[in-house]
Amino acid sequence: MRRLEARVVAVEPQPALARALWILHGRDRQVVIEQVAIGADTTEAEMYLNLANPTTSSLSRDFINSAQYGREWRDQRWDETIMVPVTTLDALIARHGEPRFCKIDVEGYEATVLQGLSRPLAALSFEFTTIQRHVTLQALAECERLGAYRYNAALGANASLVHPNWLSAEEMGCWTEGLPEAANSGDIYAVRVDA
Repeated sequence: MRRLEARVVAVEPQPALARALWILHGRDRQVVIEQVAIGADTTEAEMYLNLANPTTSSLSRDFINSAQYGREWRDQRWDETIMVPVTTLDALIARHGEPRFCKIDVEGYEATVLQGLSRPLAALSFEFTTIQRHVTLQALAECERLGAYRYNAALGANASLVHPNWLSAEEMGCWTEGLPEAANSGDIYAVRVDA
């Protein structure tokens, strides 16, 4: 996002990864680093750390439990837990202003993050996995609670959208439900209809 000259508010609760962000971007006045997690309420929560693959660390015990049944996730181990402060998207918006785009990548906690938002954003994305399709449906429902959106998706780390036309929440839900387990993960993009 910085390569696009965007101002960035980066949220990272893991101390080691937050330190890395400070080393890489701490002197950039267009980057704000918040060492917190995001959830439905301002509180404190237990975070499950995957020390070998920190990008899969999560606040969701359900995600950790689901991973043991997914082919692509069997080798992942969550070896430690830490307590982390949690804030909401509403609180971050009050501090830093409304974003033009919000990326949510929180390993099974996506719907909970969206519960901490009280107004629709112009555009956002959230990660989905085939081991937790129910979380995807809950996140879509949270988006619909906020306002009228159209949806598209990208599989894996690919940034190319898979659908030639933007879909309704129901159509996106059906698409994710029909994905083979091997699809594993991707991102759903939501654009507000009146944005």
